[in-house]
Amino acid sequence: ISMNGGGGFEIWQYTSRTAQNADFTPQLGDLGIFIGKIKSYNIEASYAHIQQFGVTILGTITQAPCGRKHFYMNDLWGNTFEVIEEKTSWHEQKNFSTGGVFGAVIGVSNMEKSLPLYTTVLGFDKIISDTTAVFADWQGVQGATKKMRRVVLRNSKPREGSFAPLLGDNEIELVQVLDGYTPRKIYENRLWGDCGFIHLCFDIKNMNALQAACTKAGHPFTIDGGAGFEMGEAAGHFTYIEDADGTLIEFVETKKIPIFKKWGIYLNVAKRAPNKPLPKLILKALALGRVK
Repeated sequence: ISMNGGGGFEIWQYTSRTAQNADFTPQLGDLGIFIGKIKSYNIEASYAHIQQFGVTILGTITQAPCGRKHFYMNDLWGNTFEVIEEKTSWHEQKNFSTGGVFGAVIGVSNMEKSLPLYTTVLGFDKIISDTTAVFADWQGVQGATKKMRRVVLRNSKPREGSFAPLLGDNEIELVQVLDGYTPRKIYENRLWGDCGFIHLCFDIKNMNALQAACTKAGHPFTIDGGAGFEMGEAAGHFTYIEDADGTLIEFVETKKIPIFKKWGIYLNVAKRAPNKPLPKLILKALALGRVK
């Protein structure tokens, strides 16, 4: 996680088998999470910084249809990331010009069928841009020569909850190919944990209410880990749903997190008012648990 703000990453590696790549080259419009979004408060500084590490940068800084500057790159394993400027949603602005996860680019087969889950259940109810073209700003990204529709969604209301000041705003970009190409599922014939973006995770409150909303919308929980799940030093309740094309979305209702693990100090988040953010001092204390 970045203390500048934004979502976090979980990086997984099998210990019992070798993670498999897709047996084809995934591209824009294929079904699933194709690009991870990272936010930057100084896009030129981010571009220059990342260039120092020999990362494969896909083109130059360009302007997205929503009006913000951005660029794309691949990590060592071929995962594509978009670094995009964000001016307002920051917890801190220290050390790096980038923050954490800002969202994802998700391929869908039918935009109108896919939108209700994201706009209604997940709350991304504000359309920032809805454009159709062969996009110049995508040139260099796999599959960019096709005509596509891309819809960028954000929340109309500020985020609430214990970690809202740290996680900040976020956005979802849905992409549909329109020129006759038949998209493939990025994870077809593969397992959870194989190479790529496995799922998109949301920190939530009131799992029971969310379950009812998902079921009503036609996206019932496919996995329910129960309220007593523990992972390392944290504890919570996790569940999964699938979007209209089978893309995995995880929900986590955090119950307990370590603050000062060395001294056995934990925070019971479950006892707090669900919409009340944690004090800034507590959020800053999370950095003390950094593993170096």
